[in-house]
Amino acid sequence: MPTPTLDPADIKAVVDAALAEDIGTGDITTKAVIPDDTPLKLVLSTRQDIVVAGLPLALEVFHRMAPDAVVTLEAADGDKITAGTVIARLHGPAAGLLAGERTALNIMQTLSGIATLTRTYVDAIDGTGAVLLDTRKTLPGLRALSKYATAIGGATNHRMRLDDGVLIKDNHIAVAGSVGIATRRAKASGLKDIEVECDTLAQVTEAIDAGADSLLLDNMGPEMLSQAVKLCAGRVTLEASGGVSLATIRTIAETGVDTISVGALTQSAPAVDIGLDIVLDPEN
Repeated sequence: MPTPTLDPADIKAVVDAALAEDIGTGDITTKAVIPDDTPLKLVLSTRQDIVVAGLPLALEVFHRMAPDAVVTLEAADGDKITAGTVIARLHGPAAGLLAGERTALNIMQTLSGIATLTRTYVDAIDGTGAVLLDTRKTLPGLRALSKYATAIGGATNHRMRLDDGVLIKDNHIAVAGSVGIATRRAKASGLKDIEVECDTLAQVTEAIDAGADSLLLDNMGPEMLSQAVKLCAGRVTLEASGGVSLATIRTIAETGVDTISVGALTQSAPAVDIGLDIVLDPEN
């Protein structure tokens, strides 16, 4: 799997918005109590086992707020590290580093939370051959970063936007009239790689007959998923979706589906505990 990358434009846009939201016209508390020339040493570390994600954004925050600071990295995005592990050491002007603290931590805690939960799901289906997919269930404005974090955690990105792939869902089918009608219309328009959501085995047959390239098997139990796998006999790729949890994902994977999409990766991942602590010992 290729190493996930962040678009510099996405980094800039998110950091611009996050700093504007948090800093306002300036950190009035720090300006009042910390002299401008005060140096500070900080250590960025995790307080729980995590998969690191979002470090480039945190570094951009500190670069903006304290451009003269020296940063020594001891971990990188994608690293699976244990509680107490140092991620980075920072040495620079106290005012700038303290002003950027909350924004940097918010970003890293959120993205590392997504990556950590994703890795847990990936580990749960290890050896089954099934591939974990993310979804478009993301916080508006943070989709690129959220999907970067799932990729860091080991998932494969599903479509990024509505123009990034064809997925005929239940509402499309209801308005069009049937699975077959919707699928044939999509093919007639020249679209390729058409995926169709199916709730029943009858819809599975109808979608294949109409020329679907892949199927999203929505909210099917393991027994029905196994039946769909046998029915399709490798003619199309199969994605299981809906109600997937850590308790059920391995059973789902063992039915023989090709991929499993999980909205919880980006919709419900808890932030992890990462701290930025002052180093009091001048030798460290």
